[in-house]
Amino acid sequence: MKILKYIGIALLICGALFAAAYFIKTNNKSIIEFETETSIITSIERKTVVTGKVIPEDEVEIKPQIQGIIQDLFVEEGDLVEAGDLLAKIKVVPNEQSLNSARGRLANSKIVLKNATVDFNRNKNLYAKGIISKQEFENSELRYSQSKLDVSNASSDLQIIRLGSAGGAASANTNIRATVPGTILEIPVEEGFQVIASNSFNAGTTIATIADLNKMIFEGKVDEAEVGKLIVGMPLEVNLGAIEDQSLEAKLKFIAPKGNEEQGAVQFIIEADLFLNDSIFIRAGYSANASLVLERKDSIMAISESLLQFDRKTEKPYVEVSIGEQKFERRDIKVGISDGVNVEVISGITKDDLIKVWNKTEPIKKGDDDEDESK
Repeated sequence: MKILKYIGIALLICGALFAAAYFIKTNNKSIIEFETETSIITSIERKTVVTGKVIPEDEVEIKPQIQGIIQDLFVEEGDLVEAGDLLAKIKVVPNEQSLNSARGRLANSKIVLKNATVDFNRNKNLYAKGIISKQEFENSELRYSQSKLDVSNASSDLQIIRLGSAGGAASANTNIRATVPGTILEIPVEEGFQVIASNSFNAGTTIATIADLNKMIFEGKVDEAEVGKLIVGMPLEVNLGAIEDQSLEAKLKFIAPKGNEEQGAVQFIIEADLFLNDSIFIRAGYSANASLVLERKDSIMAISESLLQFDRKTEKPYVEVSIGEQKFERRDIKVGISDGVNVEVISGITKDDLIKVWNKTEPIKKGDDDEDESK
């Protein structure tokens, strides 16, 4: 019995020693020593990025003055043209009803002219013999002159319907010419396409679009929260999606007075003149991002944003400042602008205060890591 009693006591002692050793081992971790940082004097810029595209400053759509069918196209997209260059030729296809009506008017005016000629010649002889008065003769002469004019007008109307124009101006309307110099951006028609003339009720068919690629602008959209900080004339840095590692300078020239709601947010269109250089060829429609400096402050006191902590209830920022060896106290601070890395400190600390790096974690020891893997 005594042997069993001693064995039990020995087991209890061994268990206690094992538990103590395990507790000491599992809790034998070094105390975290927090590092500190001080504020710095720097410059901070608050920027915004605007997405958009690069387009020509002016695009001119060439439209026909008559309707018909494209007979010939003399240019292709990408060609350089000067004002007056021939772009296309239109073949006039007259409307049968209008053509028939014009023929009828011409025939009727000829009949009236024939009758007015006979009447004029008769009255002329009678007036010479003194049989009729001068007024009656002049009336017949007036009817004769009006009849000749009606025949001429009816003939011109028939020619316009058949050929597109009257007299020597026929080629002017059927030949489509460039009105401005530039590059052909788009030709939405092909030979054989039917086109409609531009008039008061119809915009007409676009035969070609011409623009000067040496005058390009950036067009983008800015959120309403930032548009109030923009000023006409401020600089932009434009990065093109199609050209890497290259940026272009631009100057803001237009801010839309009215915004448009898109997906629940009001967006305002902005435009900026792009300063081109000979080393980059810019095509119309390139997607681009523009960086704008909304606010800048120089020589201000700032700290790293990673040092900030926020009160859970008030959500106001604060930092922990060293007051002794690994002892810190809370300091509420007032912050200003931020660039995402550094934030301006307006009040709450001095430039000599040591600020706790509170979010630095303790490095994992190799021995502990190997032990965890073995488990």
